[in-house]
Amino acid sequence: MNTLNLFHVDVFSAGPLSGNGLCVFLHTEGWSASSMQRLTQEMKQFESIFLAEISPSGASARVFTVEEELPFAGHPVLGAAAVLHHTQTPEAAEGTWRLRLAIGEVAASTTKIGTHYRAEMNQGVALIGDTIVGERLLPILDRLSLSAHDLVPGADPQVISTGLPYLIVPVRADALARAAIEGADLETQLAELGAKFVLVLDVEGRELRTWDNHGRVEDVATASAAGPVGAYLFGHGLADPALPIELAQGRFAGRPSTLTVRRDGNDNLLVSGEVWSVMQGLLNPGVVRKAC
Repeated sequence: MNTLNLFHVDVFSAGPLSGNGLCVFLHTEGWSASSMQRLTQEMKQFESIFLAEISPSGASARVFTVEEELPFAGHPVLGAAAVLHHTQTPEAAEGTWRLRLAIGEVAASTTKIGTHYRAEMNQGVALIGDTIVGERLLPILDRLSLSAHDLVPGADPQVISTGLPYLIVPVRADALARAAIEGADLETQLAELGAKFVLVLDVEGRELRTWDNHGRVEDVATASAAGPVGAYLFGHGLADPALPIELAQGRFAGRPSTLTVRRDGNDNLLVSGEVWSVMQGLLNPGVVRKAC
């Protein structure tokens, strides 16, 4: 294999070495899931994406965290779309892409801006789940090191999904800084509520935080969460549906990031951000053979 097959990009960033880092692997036909998992762990990024059956219109894709494979994740889709633009249509000013993930086909578009890209993905219409209040919510607040006094009055926590179901917990600005996951049973508790992950949201400041379910790693920019947050703010009359929303994330992890969410005339949620290249290269042939 003598073509570039590894790209490191930063997504939702104002320049390289900021935002959410991502490794994009190309030409991964025949690679095993265990090898993809091990490579993701080796890279030590929050997520990696593996592309196969690449064409000028898109690719099939698999997404892994350091712990597991995900059916969908947002910033890997945007980063992969930018890499496809760079490798498949480098002279084009704009591109459209379709990535075939476990949840189905996801559309993304890219615009070339000098040496970097702006990428946008269509997360579709949000699936609105249960409102979680009272005794059902207390175990989650306990795991977040928060209490009912930290909640925003009149803004109930709710499960919303645009591919991954998040329990959105609106909190006061001072509570955002204090939130931290404790305990080992959060994922089980969330599953009982129909959610995969939890996020805390400063509604007024439009800033969010989310973690893996053990609280070991805080995500710095979560596109799969940005769509549900947009749906929540639009749906509860907390944002003008005719205008895009800029969300902040990553400040507490030392990687401030900006995610933009807008809603089109069909209620589809579109999430966008800038993608910058950090490095590119080849996997060692021995590693490639081991992965295949």
